[in-house]
Amino acid sequence: MSLKKIIAYIAVAGLVAAGILGFIVYKKAFVSNTKFNENELFVFIPTNSSYSEVKEILKPYLIDLDNFDFMASSRKYNQNVKAGRFLLKKGMNNFDIVRSLRRNVPVRVAFNNQESIGNLAGRLASQTEPDSLTFVTTFTNPQFLKENEITEEAVLALFLPDTYEFYWDTSANQIAEKMAKSYRRFWNHERKMKAAAKNLTQVEVSILASIVQKETVKIDERPRVAGVYLNRLATGMPLQADPTVIYAIKKQSGDFNQVIKRVLYDDLKINSPYNTYINTGLPPAPITMPDISAIDAVLNAEKHDYYYFCASPSKPGYHLFAANYEQHQVNAKAYAEWVNKLGINR
Repeated sequence: MSLKKIIAYIAVAGLVAAGILGFIVYKKAFVSNTKFNENELFVFIPTNSSYSEVKEILKPYLIDLDNFDFMASSRKYNQNVKAGRFLLKKGMNNFDIVRSLRRNVPVRVAFNNQESIGNLAGRLASQTEPDSLTFVTTFTNPQFLKENEITEEAVLALFLPDTYEFYWDTSANQIAEKMAKSYRRFWNHERKMKAAAKNLTQVEVSILASIVQKETVKIDERPRVAGVYLNRLATGMPLQADPTVIYAIKKQSGDFNQVIKRVLYDDLKINSPYNTYINTGLPPAPITMPDISAIDAVLNAEKHDYYYFCASPSKPGYHLFAANYEQHQVNAKAYAEWVNKLGINR
């Protein structure tokens, strides 16, 4: 056989080998390797996870873990694992999977009007990596409280119900600081001046706003309700707010998830600093996290002569207001008859 033929055979063999190798590499890199039915899903890689732990997390979602391992090693992902929340899409190949595992996707963390720091911690823990105990410890840390000039009992006022954006693996300390900064931005010069004009501190505004929040879900009615309570505070009259009694019951039992729709006469005697029937002035801390509309309702309260209000039987969600006790008794009697007709006992 001539030298030319030998060279030709070697060249052909090399091309075939290269083709086979190229096909293998292509299959490992660019052929779909997912086996979930959803169009997309998120995987969560905890902080300080090893590459072996990542593979265990991915195992339920990949057709061929070895092919993924080949690509991860080729792109050195196995030497640089990232913690966080990562998006996988149906039909992804290993090249794209590795690329996605390097793109931490933020979480939009939302919470509404929580009634305790424990409930807030649980809500945050369900959406981010830190557990609820870590959040409680962070929020009640003496240094954190000192920096934000707030007491442990009133710390709930520091958190505004809203939607925040964090990476899933953000620490509890970083989350606490970001929300505290949001609170400080909220209390701009104008709001501080309005609070001072009412002889209220920022925390006291939040305490009163939390009561207003619980009294009415109607945002357009909140400034009027706030005006009633400010009138009572100005004359030294007890606030006599049913939501504070409900909170006292829950706090005393330790169960903030119980539902109480009606306050009974005996409830008004509960021995608690949150019972505004037996104590004058504001309770020591918010009874819930007031949202911005409730805080602004206090800062922009209506000026009127009302000192009383009760729920309206004819306009659910709204209230009937009265300037004197006699008219209030008429309104309250109509409400009580309506509640009894509905069969609401608790």
